[in-house]
Amino acid sequence: MRLHLSILLSAGLVLAAVTSCGTVAETIVTRGQQYPKLYAEAPGSIVIMPPVNRTNAVEAKEYFYTTLYRPLCEKGYYVFSPYLTMELFRSESAYDSELFLEGSLKRFREIIGADAAMFTVIKAWERDNLGGKLTARVEFILRSTTSGEVLYRREGNLTVDTELSADEDDSPLEVLLGMAATMLTTSLTDQVVAGRRCTDAVLSDMPLGKYSPAYGTDREVKAGKSYFEATVK
Repeated sequence: MRLHLSILLSAGLVLAAVTSCGTVAETIVTRGQQYPKLYAEAPGSIVIMPPVNRTNAVEAKEYFYTTLYRPLCEKGYYVFSPYLTMELFRSESAYDSELFLEGSLKRFREIIGADAAMFTVIKAWERDNLGGKLTARVEFILRSTTSGEVLYRREGNLTVDTELSADEDDSPLEVLLGMAATMLTTSLTDQVVAGRRCTDAVLSDMPLGKYSPAYGTDREVKAGKSYFEATVK
């Protein structure tokens, strides 16, 4: 009898241990913890570097270069106009941003006074007209022009959904017409718009800049994952 009770007790302890392991509370990481260097340096101005395009879609570079200005301004940063700085990059042989991904950025602070430089690395850019999808994998890296430290880094593997939904009662002809409409919508979707949606998603976790009325209030906000996958519309 004692042996039987001992076995039952041991089994109960094992079960309790397994159950407790399965219900371990998720560790919450705040933005202050995830981006401490960004809060410490508090850059006020950002220069947008020409994107690094590692895909076969040559046009993707332009789509993303034009999408960073607005969201960074809305975050509370002073952003140098990409159109004005493009000529500077060409004259300074800085159009190939990959050369500066890990190199010194002090020249950008000395020449234009930028506190930080934002890099875009495009790792995938694919269009599926039939499925109504645009897929992009992009990483944003913000580096200090003073210390060279990475202040913000986040990567998203994103699907831009342009598919038109169909009703269950649609006839086969209506379904075919819907597929044709989806293909047309996807092919005509402004790829700059698609790039903007991806940019907004990846930069959504970036702490607010000093020119935002809410500056300094998001330090305890739960931080997003450094790498994430999502569908955006």
